[in-house]
Amino acid sequence: MSGSSEDTPRVSSPWQQAGRLAFLGLYAVTVFAAVAWGVSNVRQIDPQNRAVVLRFGALDRIQNAGLLLAWPRPFEQVVIVPAADRVSERRIENLLRSDSALQADRVATFATPINDALAGSGYLLTGDAGVVQLDVRVFYNVTDPYAYVLQAEHVLPALDRVVTRSAVALTAARDLDTILVARPELLGSDKQSAERRERLRGDLVQGINQQLAALTATGQGIGLEVVRVDVQSSLPGPAVNAFNAVLTASQQADKAVANARNDAAKTTQNATQEADRTVEQAHAQASERLALAQSDTAAIVNLAKVQQAGNDPGLLLRLYRERVPKILGQAGSVTTVDPKDDSRLIIQGAEQ
Repeated sequence: MSGSSEDTPRVSSPWQQAGRLAFLGLYAVTVFAAVAWGVSNVRQIDPQNRAVVLRFGALDRIQNAGLLLAWPRPFEQVVIVPAADRVSERRIENLLRSDSALQADRVATFATPINDALAGSGYLLTGDAGVVQLDVRVFYNVTDPYAYVLQAEHVLPALDRVVTRSAVALTAARDLDTILVARPELLGSDKQSAERRERLRGDLVQGINQQLAALTATGQGIGLEVVRVDVQSSLPGPAVNAFNAVLTASQQADKAVANARNDAAKTTQNATQEADRTVEQAHAQASERLALAQSDTAAIVNLAKVQQAGNDPGLLLRLYRERVPKILGQAGSVTTVDPKDDSRLIIQGAEQ
């Protein structure tokens, strides 16, 4: 009996089986986690990026595109940064008008103007006491990956401040016409002003890079270099409205002047036509009257010519005898008086 009981295998309890399975599962998870941790910094670096490997916080190496083999944390830390030839873009929000200022612009009136802090938000003062707004987009490369990684989240805010400072200095050193094409008619006459306007972007890039170099010289560099900037300049909203109102009034005035000139030209043309017509009618009437007068006086003119010639002395008497009876025949009564005897006059209606 005792021999048979020793040969019989022991039967594990359910709790023992569950503990064994839990141990095996935990062991598998631990092994998988250890393997994942061991290869956590083994990765493929894309062509547009590069990796900065920090060993215990100090720079160990910089690797470009390809397979990266690095120890896991906390031994080595891998930070991905843009490649040397990759150009990144950044819009400088500090130079734009704030949302609160834009909201105040919509509700502001002459009775309730906005305060000075909001009124000056997003505007820069020019050298000739003008006001302009700049929308600047910066395109930059990462030239020092280690400095870029050390600054971390401070890189872009520092870039914003550097660009803002350069933009303020740039606008303060130039007049409004150099920054903004406010008077296009000066382009043809003032070549120096047009040249300064073309150098605006280059001077802004140079100013930003000089300040970045100054930070690098003091050990506070952010590892960036600006390669290009895009600048869109504009006037403040109220100034734009004022310019638009002036332009509209000028256009309306030009239109009114053009209409007045057209009306004046039409009136002058009509007056000229009417004057020419009047002169032509006067000439026609004068010619007609002259012809009629010449026709009526032709006989008298011919008689005067004959008398002056003295060819027919009795012509006047014959004409008198010929014409007077016809004239007298048209009269109702005729009273004749001897011109040589004025002792007696016959006056009709007078008492005898």
